[in-house]
Amino acid sequence: MVLVAAAALAVGAPDAARAAPRPSDPEATTRVGYGGHEFTVPASWEVVDLDEHPDACVRFDRHAVYLGTPGNRPDCPAGARGRTEALLVEPSSAAGSTVTENRTAGTYRVVADGVAVTAAYADDRARIQSILGGAGLPVAAAQTEPTAGAPGAAPLPADATSYRGRGFDACTAPDQSAMDAWWSTSGYRAVGVYIGGINRACSQSKLTAEWVRTQYTRGWRFIPLYVGRQPASGSGSCVGGCAVITSPVSQGIAAADDAVRQAAALGFGKGSVIYNDLENYTPGGALTTRVLGYLDAYTERLHTLGYRSGAYGNVGSLVTDLVANRSSTTLPDVLHFARWNSQATTADPAIPATLWSEHQRIHQYQGDTAETHGGVKINVDRNQLDVD
Repeated sequence: MVLVAAAALAVGAPDAARAAPRPSDPEATTRVGYGGHEFTVPASWEVVDLDEHPDACVRFDRHAVYLGTPGNRPDCPAGARGRTEALLVEPSSAAGSTVTENRTAGTYRVVADGVAVTAAYADDRARIQSILGGAGLPVAAAQTEPTAGAPGAAPLPADATSYRGRGFDACTAPDQSAMDAWWSTSGYRAVGVYIGGINRACSQSKLTAEWVRTQYTRGWRFIPLYVGRQPASGSGSCVGGCAVITSPVSQGIAAADDAVRQAAALGFGKGSVIYNDLENYTPGGALTTRVLGYLDAYTERLHTLGYRSGAYGNVGSLVTDLVANRSSTTLPDVLHFARWNSQATTADPAIPATLWSEHQRIHQYQGDTAETHGGVKINVDRNQLDVD
């Protein structure tokens, strides 16, 4: 990905960048203009012109401002996770204005006066509010996103999240031509999509209900992944920093509510499996207690809402904790376990044969690997599915 320094930016829009920062001032800011709005952001933030760099990966795990429409083939790493303050500012022809906030996922979505803005935040919500308000966008009028149970897209058939065979997941949903090329030449038939969560790092410009239904009609099946709060920050895939679990039960319930809301909006109906992505950590003590409390609350709430619970984790951390505490916690219905041993099987010595034994497993057997099929390269994780 090519990132352009804010002071040197020359964006295609006529009102691009107007003020150079003072690098010696730690609180220096720069003003970035786009679509008639001026965004005042810290001078240290990178600014990316997506028209000039269509292969740039729009990520919310680093401080940045992305201007323009994301390209069809962004060069995204498969394993990006995390969240910080960042903006994606796109052109919009929509009439009127709407402002919504998802507090669970740390995201504002604003459509107003010719622009559509996705604004992510982790610890500094006030800074994002200030940036949006300073650009003349009605952030103070933000409405909370609908709760779980609100009407979504027409639900897909019940087998949308069931498959036995090979699958892949990528940080951002591929465009249609890429999906068609991979269907024809790759041998994969299931695709992992990151439907939401505060630590979902990559933007999802292609991931819509229409996209999901089109893939289903073509034969694809799905691994819906929700990247909520994490056990720890600064390790595993969270080297850039992740929002962490601090209140396991309430945050687990909130994650389940939000996961169902995002799933339903894409067409994943009741009975679908939604996988809570929990990255690697060092098990033991209070950390294990927090993780299991969070996942237990998530699973119980999903069951109440009519969905099946899946959990993604490493065999040396989450799987170890689930197996050791199987008599005292509500186990997820499907286990998506990571052991990068290049063996496309769902059996593993860390998992007793009696657990998740009724077609309830996915093995991620290789991670963050560039593959090319039909002339299309995507960075993926490889999975073997056995899910009914």
